[in-house]
Amino acid sequence: MAVAVNSKFNEYKEKIYSLSPTLETSALKNEEFLIDKDEQKNLEIYYAPFEYINEKAKILIVGITPGLHQMKQSYSTIINLKDKPLDDEQILHEVKKNSSFEGPMRKNLIAMLDELELHNYLGINSTSELFSTSSHLVQTTSVIKYPVFYKGKNYNGSTPNILKTELLKKYIVENFANEVIQLHNPLIIPLGVNVSKALSYLTTNDYFNSDSILYGFPHTSGGNGHRHKQFAENKEDMKRKIKIYFE
Repeated sequence: MAVAVNSKFNEYKEKIYSLSPTLETSALKNEEFLIDKDEQKNLEIYYAPFEYINEKAKILIVGITPGLHQMKQSYSTIINLKDKPLDDEQILHEVKKNSSFEGPMRKNLIAMLDELELHNYLGINSTSELFSTSSHLVQTTSVIKYPVFYKGKNYNGSTPNILKTELLKKYIVENFANEVIQLHNPLIIPLGVNVSKALSYLTTNDYFNSDSILYGFPHTSGGNGHRHKQFAENKEDMKRKIKIYFE
């Protein structure tokens, strides 16, 4: 268990504690929490405390970037733990458990992972346990771990192109790649084609190898109308890869 070496939590913890529990969007998306931007491309990156790293994780689930909903959920978790006797690592672990892919995304993710029978290889009843009693088996993250907004809305990984935008590529290489290197060769599950493209870029440039990446897994957002078709088309290949990985 660890906290990312470039964690900004100490810098932002007291600022989060001082927020109203109602967490109005304007209180989060402002200069106080802005950590990077590209005005030309209408991109802004804000702080959110997704910095816990489970170094012993057997499964690594990777999204594009946390959205506003996950950002609010993470801040809410911090505020609710304000008076609890927890150290920073414990607080950030709770953030990951409470906020990662929280909402309909998590429900869809669990349904697909159970259909791939991943829980059988992990010795648990359902992959829903990865977000509760078996959280020690999983690391959840994003190729850009802080919330990114394009023209004020959740960034989807496509516009602008994630690998042709220097600001975004910097976070993929300097933050995400270093996070993966800290783990012990987990099974990597990229959520959607844009995450897969980022992983392909990193494997092509020798940051890590592709043997443990479960390509073909769809993005689990309810807004992805193609997810069922993509999952069905790749299901048997993914099941084979999981079997080989755990043999």
